[in-house]
Amino acid sequence: MRFAERLHEGYTTRKYDIDKKKIEDFIDRFFRFIFFLEYQRCSKPGDIQLRLNAFKDEFNEILYSVTDERDSLHTEKFFESFPNVYETLENDAQTIVDNDPAARSKEEVMFSYPGFFAIAVYRFAHELYKSKIPLIPRIWTEFAHSKTGIDINPGAQIGENFFIDHGTGIVIGETAIIGNEVKIYQGVTLGALYVTKNLQNIKRHPTIEDNVVIYANATILGGDTVIGENSIIGGNVWITESVARDSIVFHKGQVTVKNKNPGNEPIVFSI
Repeated sequence: MRFAERLHEGYTTRKYDIDKKKIEDFIDRFFRFIFFLEYQRCSKPGDIQLRLNAFKDEFNEILYSVTDERDSLHTEKFFESFPNVYETLENDAQTIVDNDPAARSKEEVMFSYPGFFAIAVYRFAHELYKSKIPLIPRIWTEFAHSKTGIDINPGAQIGENFFIDHGTGIVIGETAIIGNEVKIYQGVTLGALYVTKNLQNIKRHPTIEDNVVIYANATILGGDTVIGENSIIGGNVWITESVARDSIVFHKGQVTVKNKNPGNEPIVFSI
């Protein structure tokens, strides 16, 4: 088969006709609109409602590209869930302000913190994931991944007052469960102990209970692994078994400090 024919077959047999850039652009513009990040102020209540209606119409067209249904049932369900999701995100932003000494205001968090952007996109995508909407939830979270370096699968279940600091390199798998008041730092992986296709419908990522702190580059693996509430997981640890509540887990490495000038080394006599 010539390559052009192969491409033609791919185009004619693909399941969906979607505009990926349009889907990404929608969530980016929607995020900026709802968190007051647009340069021009939208101060009239009537204008706000017109903008929201325009977003709803646009979203309905996007959903039609993957559901092939012209009714607005899924659109209405998404926008009906929006006030609760929005309140959760406002609390997430306040949690970052309350816990990060470098954060000066919620406005700073919303404008500039990659962790907040990744959390926001995840929470919107998760609503679609629960409704079994194909493609769009993953396109949204991978868009956030490309912008922030934070990879949150839309299927993960994440509680309230979630705090991601720095964020680069974080991976949170599809079946991970994260409680309330959890703080995660850069490089953390909540992953599967091993990966095979027959695990698709099985819980394969860990559970993190309430009020847990996970420091940089910790790796926690396995669907049966539970990190008990109020625990602290230190940096660079590798965990594949459950940890009891109120635990402190840390990696004890050996660090050697030597003077870089050989002439200043202490003299050791051996007789």
